[in-house]
Amino acid sequence: MFESPAPVASSHSPHLRKPGAKPLHSDHGAGESGNGVEEGYVFPLVLGDMKGLNSPMNTAVAIMPSPVFLRRFKVILFFIWGFTCCTIGWDSVMRMSADLRDLFLYEAFLYYNPLLLVTMMVWLWGVCLWVFSQSTVNYAKIFDLDQNHLTHREIWKCSMWMTIIVPTSMTAYLYLYSHGEVSLAASQPVILYIAVALVLVFPFDIFYLSSRFFLLRTLWRIALPLQPISFPDFFLADILTSMAKVFSDLERSVCRMVHRQVATIAWFEADSVCGSHSVAIPLVLVIPYIWRLMQCLRQYKDTKEKATLFNALKYSTAVPVIFLSALKYHVLPDRWTYIYRRLWLFSSVINSLYSFYWDVTRDWDLSIFTRIFKFNKPIYCSNLLFGRQWVYFWVIGSNLILRCAWTYKLSAHLRHNYLTVFMFTTLEMLRRFQWIFFRVENEWNKIAKSSFHIPMTDIPREDEKLLSSTNHNV
Repeated sequence: MFESPAPVASSHSPHLRKPGAKPLHSDHGAGESGNGVEEGYVFPLVLGDMKGLNSPMNTAVAIMPSPVFLRRFKVILFFIWGFTCCTIGWDSVMRMSADLRDLFLYEAFLYYNPLLLVTMMVWLWGVCLWVFSQSTVNYAKIFDLDQNHLTHREIWKCSMWMTIIVPTSMTAYLYLYSHGEVSLAASQPVILYIAVALVLVFPFDIFYLSSRFFLLRTLWRIALPLQPISFPDFFLADILTSMAKVFSDLERSVCRMVHRQVATIAWFEADSVCGSHSVAIPLVLVIPYIWRLMQCLRQYKDTKEKATLFNALKYSTAVPVIFLSALKYHVLPDRWTYIYRRLWLFSSVINSLYSFYWDVTRDWDLSIFTRIFKFNKPIYCSNLLFGRQWVYFWVIGSNLILRCAWTYKLSAHLRHNYLTVFMFTTLEMLRRFQWIFFRVENEWNKIAKSSFHIPMTDIPREDEKLLSSTNHNV
């Protein structure tokens, strides 16, 4: 059951402490000759063999389980938890009548879908940090992070807890509602939302306070771009545009919680205040694009670069896609079919192609017409995947397809099947996930390239160095 000896890290190991923390020193002389204990290992210690120890538990054995055993034990517990949640959730759904089952699942999915997608994005961000840590890309310098920033292991730890908490709350919601405890069931998503908000704004030095403060400060700078725009500002704002549907679902969930419509049939009417035809849906969907548009205008004010205006134009093309789609529920059917639907299709094509072009030529700096298939300028190609031509075919092709598919998510009149909507949102998250690699690496290439551009006037000539030197050691 236990393995011995079990290797443990030294007290000076960086894996036992946060970056920047002071190393720990011991006065017990571990590792010295003659003590019978090799540094870095923990052996079973029989307390009864220790002379001069007056302890009633002198026959106890202190054993530290191996890391491999602990890892396997955690994996087993995770699978037991997952199987339990799936069993309880399935049994709870099967207890309901067939006519109410779909409506109830739609409501439950609405409350927990945003947090599940956020959890997925946190997992993917941890993968990005892990890949960057294995490469030459210094992401800490790009994002201007201090030495106490979260690593991929800590990001994965946060996402693991989110993976456990969110489905557990959803399982409790299904179980309580199916067993007649409607009031208790309605409290589950409310408690979860309040808990998440409190964890984010908790002012005490726990739960990674500095990282939470950095996230909240960046969100504040995105919402009010009153200062020069930094790379973390528009990078996070770009990610938020891919999570526009998450904001829309959060708004509708909070609306139902405020109006006490959770686990009720009061929201079934599409034209109700929290219904699927609410005017708040397009207003919330467009918010991330307005934020990014304002950032581009702020960048133009600071830099006077015309490229920022063309970037602002790109984000403005998403506005007619969103509002023309929402008009379907507020105009006559004939006017929608012959006028607004055609305008919506035209604006969707413009937005998809414009965004695709900007991703490839600006965000990634990969020109599909000149450089990408030649591989003769590695500074403009991926250092991680340089020379693998199929990768660029895949990235460009999938980005074009998913850019067009994302229009489906921005269009309220197409969102009838919530599972299909969830699938398209997940695909957009994956598109943004692969976008991150090339966008961050392109920024790192710019930093590395600028570091080599040293003015020749700043480099002294060799003869000047020799003449100016007065101390000659032979």
